[in-house]
Amino acid sequence: MINFLHTYLPQPLIWQFGFLKIYWYGVLIVLALVCGLIFVLKQSQKFGIKKDEVYNLGFYLVIFSLVGARLYAVFLGWQFYFANPLEIIAVWHGGLAIHGAILGGVITLLIYGWKKNQSFWLWADLLAPALALGQAIGRFGNYFNQEVFGKPTNLPWGIPISLANRPAEYFEYQYFQPTFLYESVLNFCNFFILWLLISRLKKKEGTVFLIYLINYSLIRIVMEFLRVDQTLIVFGWRLPILVSLGIIILASILLSKKVIPKV
Repeated sequence: MINFLHTYLPQPLIWQFGFLKIYWYGVLIVLALVCGLIFVLKQSQKFGIKKDEVYNLGFYLVIFSLVGARLYAVFLGWQFYFANPLEIIAVWHGGLAIHGAILGGVITLLIYGWKKNQSFWLWADLLAPALALGQAIGRFGNYFNQEVFGKPTNLPWGIPISLANRPAEYFEYQYFQPTFLYESVLNFCNFFILWLLISRLKKKEGTVFLIYLINYSLIRIVMEFLRVDQTLIVFGWRLPILVSLGIIILASILLSKKVIPKV
């Protein structure tokens, strides 16, 4: 595996026939969604939730989470998208931000729970492990797109990045930290932790989701210190770091309370 990463230059395209193109990024996103759906379907039975409810909510979550993820990614890279407006719709080139997906999903879940008179926190607990699993799988799409990689490295598991995808200040380097792999492994760990917790914390709805937010935010902060891709800088800090810190503070406050506010 290490030798493969170090020697293979990843390519985004799997197969092409005329105008028909299949990209690794799209395939992995679909795989992540399918695996997440299967997990929720299996877990929902333990909570007396019908499969039709899962499919119904899943339809809206997929649409609006992806919309949120894309809009947030465009916001973070607004200079590039302002200069290349057609790239806004080119999702197969990459560019989905997890913070945007979470925000889009939370808003969707709040509206759905309100209309159906169902618990936001229960659904959030069920979805949290699936989200972590989906992230673990989907991160490999960044590898094939040669994006969101880390700083230059001489480590044997460093990944080659083509000259066209390197920031100008790193043109003389060839190998970079595989942050996609680090984050994928950590997200798999997060998934298994949440999976173990979900059946043990039924009495305090929202706990699993809040732990997910804290765990992933910690993972993201570590990754942001390694990544070299462009993002908004606020007060000298990468915006995802500040957003992650805010999420940790809010989730920790809610967890510290004996009763999580009902939604």
